[in-house]
Amino acid sequence: MDTYDIVIIGGGIVGLATAYQLTQTHPELRCAILEKEDAVATHQTGRNSGVIHSGVFYTPGSLKAENCRKGRQKLVSFCDKHGVDYDMCGKVVVAVTDDEVPELERIQEKGRQNQIECTRIGPERLHELEPHTQGVAALHVPSAGIVDYIGMAQELAAQVKAHGYDVYTGAAVEALDVTDEGVVCHTENGSVRGRLAANCAGLYSDKIARMSGQEPGAQIVPFRGEYYELVREQRGLCNNLIYPVPNPDFPFLGVHFTRMIDDRVECGPSAVLAFAREGYTFSDVNLKELWETVTYPGFVRLSAKHWRMGLYEMAQSLSKQTYVQAAQHLIPEVTSDDLIPSPAGVRAQAVRRDGSLVDDFLIQATDRVVNVINAASPAATASLQIGQHITDTYLTPRLHAVSA
Repeated sequence: MDTYDIVIIGGGIVGLATAYQLTQTHPELRCAILEKEDAVATHQTGRNSGVIHSGVFYTPGSLKAENCRKGRQKLVSFCDKHGVDYDMCGKVVVAVTDDEVPELERIQEKGRQNQIECTRIGPERLHELEPHTQGVAALHVPSAGIVDYIGMAQELAAQVKAHGYDVYTGAAVEALDVTDEGVVCHTENGSVRGRLAANCAGLYSDKIARMSGQEPGAQIVPFRGEYYELVREQRGLCNNLIYPVPNPDFPFLGVHFTRMIDDRVECGPSAVLAFAREGYTFSDVNLKELWETVTYPGFVRLSAKHWRMGLYEMAQSLSKQTYVQAAQHLIPEVTSDDLIPSPAGVRAQAVRRDGSLVDDFLIQATDRVVNVINAASPAATASLQIGQHITDTYLTPRLHAVSA
């Protein structure tokens, strides 16, 4: 059995960034990454919107706010150093009606407290930035951008391999044995031992946490984000990133327009319950996982509270015309003929038993295992800072403790 100082479960961008930060701070360690798929960045990392988030939407003082701001700077430096494609193109957050202006002002205040440049602009300046978008007011946020997250994850994997770390693919973790001596990770292709383990398993983070003996106090509920994209001839309707004023009672940002790093323009996402943790279409159904979701008290309570929004999101998913109407809220010129389907993603959203959504990053730890329970957006933007936070706050003290 191979033995390591640290075993990282999950080859998404958070797991890889944690491994990369270990190479920077603890170059003497032996580390392995266990990824259940045949390649890294297959799920949330490879299926997100590709946005470098500014942090303007997040609660001041939260882990999301702090890690997003610092992580964005680290991301840009990493991309510059290693030739990963990105563009700090900026975004606008648009109040379409007067009723949305008070929430826009609250977002601007969050941005001010989070030390993010966000300028209130009127219709004329909005028209200069995004000629096809209509609104009564907007925020211009120049520190947002777009990036090739798959390329970044692949470069992170290349860097940790070059340092001597092992990246095992096709290595789904099926069980953990946690003892006073360390952690044995049993995979479908054998077992590896680590003095410590870090659970960065995304959509399955709660299950791995329970394998480690820790009750996370929440369960991952998978929400599918469905996208359309503008046909090539209509990509000029969006220059960069166009966001609506989000509903403050819901964790998703609503249908928005995103220029991707390959110049495609995505529109979305919707947010509907996925019938499997990796359920990217309506036909992707895992009956066991679906039953675990719909019988979970937290999901039942969440559904009871937000059933109207849930029905609307489902209607948006099933009816292209309803989706088009949501898109027209920002760009009135968009028609059904302008939109074609684009690949969906699934968000791993942690929900507590009382039905409340875990709105911040959630990291818990035992003596031997660090569990990253909730790391939804902006985790990709913040990944390098999250990796440093995991290393400095959790792994390093535990390494010293087990060595003492």
